[in-house]
Amino acid sequence: MARPLRIQFPGAYYHVMCRGNGKQQIFHSDYDRKKFVSLLAESLEMYSVRLHAYILMSNHYHVLIQTLKPNCAEFMHRLNVYYAGWFNHRHNRCGHLYQGRYKAIIIEADSYLLEVSRYLHLNSIRSSPRSGKGFQSRWLYASSFQWSSLPGYIKKTRMQKFIYYDQILSMIGNRRYYAQFIADGIKTDIRNPFKEVKYGLLLGDESFVKIMRAECIEEGSKQEQPSYRELVVEKIEPQRVIECIAEVCRVEKKTILDYYGNSEVRGIASELLYRFSDVTQAEIGELLGGISYSGVSRLRHRLQHKLKTNQHTLAKYNEAEKRLQKLSIVKT
Repeated sequence: MARPLRIQFPGAYYHVMCRGNGKQQIFHSDYDRKKFVSLLAESLEMYSVRLHAYILMSNHYHVLIQTLKPNCAEFMHRLNVYYAGWFNHRHNRCGHLYQGRYKAIIIEADSYLLEVSRYLHLNSIRSSPRSGKGFQSRWLYASSFQWSSLPGYIKKTRMQKFIYYDQILSMIGNRRYYAQFIADGIKTDIRNPFKEVKYGLLLGDESFVKIMRAECIEEGSKQEQPSYRELVVEKIEPQRVIECIAEVCRVEKKTILDYYGNSEVRGIASELLYRFSDVTQAEIGELLGGISYSGVSRLRHRLQHKLKTNQHTLAKYNEAEKRLQKLSIVKT
């Protein structure tokens, strides 16, 4: 049986759901949930992904995201692999944590983003008997549910820095109207928007589905969809990025390209190649001496830590980034 297609392009909106293997728990405690949220925030920053909404349940999670680059698969790979490895180590277990591949549905934002956010946020009261039966108890449970983006949509003081609230709030007006929108969803039996999904991966009106089919789904194709990042920005040639980093860090290019080269400089190169060149993490690995996809991910992960703790590394990274930004031209 063919694997489902992954449609990827700049600016795509997705509802992503991932469930525990055999419906087993993927979060045993709040400590687990805190770790997942921390990895989620890191991954959003590393892969230039906007998070519009999320919710963590005991055996699954939902995220509503927009990928500014065509990289949903890379983003999800990093998030799930890092959390699964940490979870297995912490709980002294082995084997698969998740039930197969995550499920990603591409969404037409204008028609469905607001509705999907509500359905996602109300998952807490649909899934838990602790929410009670009356409106007031269900409202209090949903609006104060800690492991959800809903509290920040209702109260400004509950906002989380890694969530992009503006777009959904602009669709309805303000937080007061969004709170009423959620309350209406509790009082009435709202429709399940996912019953309207077409071809197992598209949620939108007829014209949206027709365009997605024509432009992104090849008849009979079993391959992952291609990248369309060249539609958005004029990318910089990888060799020019490497030369820039070598100049800023005052090292020879072979220090960056050699498999056993300086890990700090190679971390900077990995991050900036991903951001400014038309290359994937696998292609970056080939450039940096044939290291693996996961090796590139580790270099980028370690760099994020260094940027927070080492001012010397941060200064070099900022200088290289500034020079490359001058070379990157957004298409009009």
